[in-house]
Amino acid sequence: MTRILIRNAHVVNEDVGFAADVLVARGRIEKIANSITGHNADLEIDAAGRWLLPGMIDDQVHFREPGAPHKASIASESRAAVAGGITSFMDMPNTNPATLSLEALEDKKQRAARRSVANFAFHFGVSKDNLDVVAALDPRLVAGVKVFMGASTGDMLVDDPRVLERLFASVPTILLAHCEHTPSILGNEARLRELHGDAIGPELHPVIRDAEACYRSSSLAVELARRFDTRLHVLHLTTARELALFEPGPLSGKRITAEVCAHHLLFDDSDYGALGNLIKCNPAIKTRADRDALRQALLCDRLDVIGTDHAPHTLEEKSRPYAQAPSGLPLVQHALPALLELVADGVLPLARLVRKTSHAVADLFGIHARGYIREGYWADLVLVERLSEPRPVWQDPLLSHCQWTPFQHHAFRHRIVATLVSGQLAWHEGRLVAGCQGLPLSFRR
Repeated sequence: MTRILIRNAHVVNEDVGFAADVLVARGRIEKIANSITGHNADLEIDAAGRWLLPGMIDDQVHFREPGAPHKASIASESRAAVAGGITSFMDMPNTNPATLSLEALEDKKQRAARRSVANFAFHFGVSKDNLDVVAALDPRLVAGVKVFMGASTGDMLVDDPRVLERLFASVPTILLAHCEHTPSILGNEARLRELHGDAIGPELHPVIRDAEACYRSSSLAVELARRFDTRLHVLHLTTARELALFEPGPLSGKRITAEVCAHHLLFDDSDYGALGNLIKCNPAIKTRADRDALRQALLCDRLDVIGTDHAPHTLEEKSRPYAQAPSGLPLVQHALPALLELVADGVLPLARLVRKTSHAVADLFGIHARGYIREGYWADLVLVERLSEPRPVWQDPLLSHCQWTPFQHHAFRHRIVATLVSGQLAWHEGRLVAGCQGLPLSFRR
């Protein structure tokens, strides 16, 4: 592997910022010092005072492989990810076929080993028929186990109380939950159809998939986790009401944690008018009060990590009437620059953003030797420039296969200058660098 020296960086790591050179060799961070000489580096990058951050670790993506090559692939979406400063991802199990067996899991790992530019891991899925397989899982083989307690497709919806109790009692590693109460959603939709017929539009999405539907499911998940002492991680929190279910404070020692996603921090229900189905997602983007509560919950550590829930669909699919348009949006290429807008606006300190997108994700999942800028750790690094003028998103190529973004008309005040993945230069000055191959994440369990 190439020896790379990054000079004159402003390193932001473990709640402090400091000037340093960073030497990368054999894929890892070999040395961090005020000045590094006698290094014999193959490549030098002058950071010129720009921020050097640990790469974002995305705990929730849907890269659509196998099963939906018209939407996305591991190859296309991992390239979009590194362009956006995401160096590692954990992919969800609702592919086709779903990741409900060890054979399906191994197939996805082999695909990523051939095609992924970013580091990778995969979550294992739950159905009512594979609980014995889940209970016997080696925790080191998977990022986590994912249960859809509502709003799933195919046979991955698990809402039978007896099945849920068995799952929470027997799952051998961290359990990730999508929490929405399907009967509430169906009831809301039926009432709105009585009023509006087929004229329901995307602005009613957060009314159909409302705060009550979220709370009824997430509160059940937390109750089950407490009863069975399950290591539970609730995904994509969207409401102020749900936040009371989670304890504030440091991640260390928590048995129940929660994630918030970038789009729920950046959009609110007033954006449906302009974006419509482009921001239709499950759970729904809700009110500005909910959005602001989520932001505040990051500051008191009631929310532990930030992910994307990157879930691309084609523009043709998103252009259908509301009821036929699928839920989900592409985010990996722009999530970190968009989140840095919160830093620029004084909403979130940079060190806190780094903790929620890198350090805490590595700690929560027990990822070995990643998520920090430390000597001996894998060199997953992102060089970020603060721009003198905001840069319009449309000026740069879109790398997600679906070729659209909800940020098309935005301009960001930061750009990703360079991304290193396991010590390999993956993205530099607006271009992908050929030859980078992501590595499988390993877990301390």
